[in-house]
Amino acid sequence: MGYRVYLKKNEEKRIAAGHSWVYANEVERIEGEGKNGDLACVYDCKGNFIGKGFINHISKILVRIFIRNKDEKVTKELFKERIKTAVEYREKLGYSNCFRAVFGEADNLPAVIIDKYADVFSIQILSLGMDKHKQDIIDALKELYSPRGIYERSDVEVRKKEGLPIFKGKIYGDFDPKVVIEENGLKMIADLENGQKTGYFLDQKENRLALRRYSKDARVLDCFCNVGGFSLNAAAAGAKEVISLDISEKALADVRENAKLNGLENVVRTECGDVFEKLREYKANGEKFDTVVLDPPAFCKSANDVKNAYRGYKDINILGLKLVKKGGFLVTASCSHYMTATLFEKMLKEASRESGRTVRVVEIKSQSPDHPALLAADETTYLKFYVLHVQ
Repeated sequence: MGYRVYLKKNEEKRIAAGHSWVYANEVERIEGEGKNGDLACVYDCKGNFIGKGFINHISKILVRIFIRNKDEKVTKELFKERIKTAVEYREKLGYSNCFRAVFGEADNLPAVIIDKYADVFSIQILSLGMDKHKQDIIDALKELYSPRGIYERSDVEVRKKEGLPIFKGKIYGDFDPKVVIEENGLKMIADLENGQKTGYFLDQKENRLALRRYSKDARVLDCFCNVGGFSLNAAAAGAKEVISLDISEKALADVRENAKLNGLENVVRTECGDVFEKLREYKANGEKFDTVVLDPPAFCKSANDVKNAYRGYKDINILGLKLVKKGGFLVTASCSHYMTATLFEKMLKEASRESGRTVRVVEIKSQSPDHPALLAADETTYLKFYVLHVQ
């Protein structure tokens, strides 16, 4: 009969509201038997059916529910239907060339990430149960969309918590993992093999477009620029100069290549160095910018890191604010779930006060709509993006 998982009293409320994770410490008892990674039925303390998901006894997340109908089976057709529904939602919003096709829990496929880069897919699988069904996911993509290739980027540490090996590589097709995509009318190279996340930061697409209104005739400093998404959008909007700053020379080489692809190499200039140190150097040299972009990597990847991360975010935002000309803009973001929106805004208030600058909030945005967030699952909301007018 397989595993039957019974929750402690009142532990079903969050899950019944739409969250998919069942933590091991929320469980009263487990009945039945099977193999790790098998499907398990989850019940409340009174024996009422809640949902089904794959079980993993070595993970803190014991079960990830993705079936709410007791009679529904796990088949390739189920994966095809879920993926098709997810992609149709994106297409309805106007996405076509590059977008997040499946966003895990938010698309009712927990621990599965699928990104579309032109005619190639990049996938990431983060749980044991879904990994056992990887071939179904691959076959579903092939049958639905006939892609030129599929690359897997399951090279993240969280897989070790599921007892899974780190892996990346081509899993279907023979293709160059450097794929040219089109974003906001710009050509960009997405490096599926060595790029960030599954190849590129797709979640900032709308925010990069939003930067354009603050870039015309401006001197723009793009910090933690990675491969130049913000830089190129600023240049395309008519910035007179864009400085792309990052500690990675490889990333800066990609910036230069992307700028050349779009005929913007005369506007975009790269500088390599530690961003904190370079900003202090700019300040000491009396440098000023019309617009400063701060899009750092996640400073905290667990709740234990929040205190130090808060200090890091505040320091970098103070430095950024001091470099903005009067009447200019600070564009600042955080991609860490643990740095909540409330904490992030509190940090910005402190940074503005300690920098001696008065600021107005012009825009508040989040991740792009191809990364929808479940109201019942705070973990699916992670990106904070503010545009501040510095007076």
